[in-house]
Amino acid sequence: MKPSRPPLLSIAMIALLSAAVQAQQVPSAALPMPPRPTVAMPQMPTPPPPEIQSSSYVLMDYQTGQLIAHKGMHERLPPASLTKLMTAYVVDAALASGKVHWNDKVYISKHAWEKGGAGTDGSTSFLKLHAYYPLSEVYKGMIVQSGNDAAIALAEHVAGTEGAFVQLMNAYAQRLGMRGSHFSNASGYPKPDLYVTAYDLALLARALIHDFPQYYGVYKIPSYTIDGIKQANRNLLLYRDPSVDGLKTGSTAEAGFCLVASAERNGQRLIAVVMKTRSLSDAANQDEALFNYGFRFFATHTLYAAGKPLVEPRIWKGASDSLPLGVTAPVMVTIPRGHYKDLKASMDIPATLIAPIAQGQRIGTLSVSLDGKVLTQAPLVALRAVPEAGVFGRLWDSMRLWWAGGKSAARTPVAAPVAASKP
Repeated sequence: MKPSRPPLLSIAMIALLSAAVQAQQVPSAALPMPPRPTVAMPQMPTPPPPEIQSSSYVLMDYQTGQLIAHKGMHERLPPASLTKLMTAYVVDAALASGKVHWNDKVYISKHAWEKGGAGTDGSTSFLKLHAYYPLSEVYKGMIVQSGNDAAIALAEHVAGTEGAFVQLMNAYAQRLGMRGSHFSNASGYPKPDLYVTAYDLALLARALIHDFPQYYGVYKIPSYTIDGIKQANRNLLLYRDPSVDGLKTGSTAEAGFCLVASAERNGQRLIAVVMKTRSLSDAANQDEALFNYGFRFFATHTLYAAGKPLVEPRIWKGASDSLPLGVTAPVMVTIPRGHYKDLKASMDIPATLIAPIAQGQRIGTLSVSLDGKVLTQAPLVALRAVPEAGVFGRLWDSMRLWWAGGKSAARTPVAAPVAASKP
């Protein structure tokens, strides 16, 4: 007896289901290889960082937050007047939120005058007791002149008391990821429970520049005069390197001489922090050496733009057959010059995607590495929503998925070439 033939419809269905299996087993499409940069730097050996006469320092790229060079960066050290950078961040936040205003009148209390005024041994703006000054003037006195009286007066103006302000300082520090730092006053006057790390200061400098660019210009003012008393900015790099535009010095007997500085050359910005050096000149020299090293031997590249599809994998049971995936912020890396061609990128996304998918929903992860070390990762999100298909469409895809063997839990790393960028 001859075996019966399957109906023609069954044969067609089997063919379609077989095609679905093959499609299911193919990884999501790789990105097309972009053209190489038109100007390429030859690969060169990257020398070690310069010899820095400090037990704790950091050189960080501003845009990526990646570390270029560091030593003892998590060592807890007294910050001296670098504390005022944290004070400035809290004041900036209050200004930006409208809680205080640039033209407010700031009162110089007895506490501010006694702890930071002319009769003390610390840096001061020589503000007069019981006088009122525009907030803008007191702010510049704190940053340019490093006035302790100015810092305390601003703290009291923002929070009512310096103690309440210190609570804000520590809350913001935790929010910024400054895990190795603790503040106990607004001026930096030495206390056992006042300490920072070089890494945390780099994070803080990056946040000041990024979060409140409207106030950052104060840091490059070369000198400032209050009540007829003119004082120069102690950041010596402002006078010798036009690319430097901030930030601040600090010095006490215990802290030595410290400098947090930032410079921008040809669109690349770096942040350098040195702690506990022998003099202001020495601190400036160390930061300058770090800047020269970083700008000479490292470059920052924008690899992938925000909001542009990087891959469009198959999606099942949806009103659309494909789902565009991309990143919500530009993907950038800082690498040694001449090593652009050695970058590797990969995407980790589910082998099977099922509708509905909401716009902005995280689907996978994009990773960029160099020489086997992951430099950065970014979430891959849906760039548009894909609602469910109708009943027939969902049923048809369910049949095809069943035939494919139900591999929805699998995850497949997908090669993704790096986009073109300047070398």
